[in-house]
Amino acid sequence: MRIHTVSILAAFAVCLATAPAWAQEDAKGAHDHPLVTRMPGFYIDSYQVEEFAAFDPTVVGGKDVHWEGKKYAISYSLKEGATPVSMLQIARNYQNAMKTAGGKILGGDERRVATELRKAGATTGVYVEAFNDGSSYTVTIVESQAMRQDVTADAAAMGKDIAATGKTIVYGIHFDTGSAVIKSDSESALVQMAKLLKDRPTLKTYIVGHTDNVGPHDVNLKLSADRAEALVKALVGRGIAVNRLKAAGVGPYCPVGSNGTEQGKAQNRRVELVEQ
Repeated sequence: MRIHTVSILAAFAVCLATAPAWAQEDAKGAHDHPLVTRMPGFYIDSYQVEEFAAFDPTVVGGKDVHWEGKKYAISYSLKEGATPVSMLQIARNYQNAMKTAGGKILGGDERRVATELRKAGATTGVYVEAFNDGSSYTVTIVESQAMRQDVTADAAAMGKDIAATGKTIVYGIHFDTGSAVIKSDSESALVQMAKLLKDRPTLKTYIVGHTDNVGPHDVNLKLSADRAEALVKALVGRGIAVNRLKAAGVGPYCPVGSNGTEQGKAQNRRVELVEQ
């Protein structure tokens, strides 16, 4: 079972603020998410943003829901003297607001609601939960996005993978969408690929390009092959004999993640070295 809120890999908190209980004003630097406003008479007593984190909203009905992306955790409290509201009133207000915005209601009860808004290929999850007879509530919003890959395998690690499994995934090779031009920030990964091949002069490999399943099938096959060929040329330019390298593209045929999530798509857009 997943822990209710789980930070994964590089989950970096970029904003963390808490207002004193007596302040009755928003915590420093805190603000409502642009997607939804707050209930009247409430202030933000805590506010946290993580660049990449995971969250499993509680959904009544036994549904398994998991969100990953930029996560906002906003906690609201009723100001002293403000008109009280019920927990049901809070949940229904957010439920109706998300319906109006075109969102889908995933589930809820008299004090909580989980919703999703899908637009322009991105998914935003909104989970609201009320407490203390309506005097406080939390809003958790996750903007789904692909995780930035910060770890680049070095030559020794890639060599161990090939010895153990006959292949290795090369992290850190980047292309613009729909392009086979290697981006400049791929340099460190290219250096390590070349080092691996120079350290093992008898090793011959297939350079295999992979894509996610977005777009026409034939376009993805050609794109993956073109990217593999671009890598062959880059390695030859770094002193690797061309007869040691063969380019191949398999498009979306061999996923390592679900193409139903942004993280899975990012994992599937990859390059592999496969021993010949």
